[in-house]
Amino acid sequence: MTNIVQPLCVPSSYKDQQYQGLSTDFAKDLSNSMTLYVRNFSFYTTEEQIYELFSKAEEIKRIIMGLDKFQKTPCRFCFVEYYHHQNALDCMKYINSTKLDKRIIRTDLDPGYRDSRQFGRERSGGQGQVHDEYR
Repeated sequence: MTNIVQPLCVPSSYKDQQYQGLSTDFAKDLSNSMTLYVRNFSFYTTEEQIYELFSKAEEIKRIIMGLDKFQKTPCRFCFVEYYHHQNALDCMKYINSTKLDKRIIRTDLDPGYRDSRQFGRERSGGQGQVHDEYR
């Protein structure tokens, strides 16, 4: 019997564009990763709201909010670190595609946070998304 409904925890094609290793290294890093890359939340979503939602799945080690590299304002993405790889997988399974601040958020395993990854990579300093007030 085939599945009519697709599972929500299917991995996306997300890949850190500045990853310095081979794609096999990337896959290996993901297989041990305790970090989630979270995107598509509102510019007005706070770290406290993210903590409240994501801590329902597992205990959080830390949250790193994405920032515009010039203005240091929120950039609609963050990294959520857990204590164990399975915690990150469980969170993806239960929280991916849920709503936070009336927006459907997306989660992906990430090879791990490194300094300066919290800053947007667009030339303008942000993530290149339309501001919420124009939606």
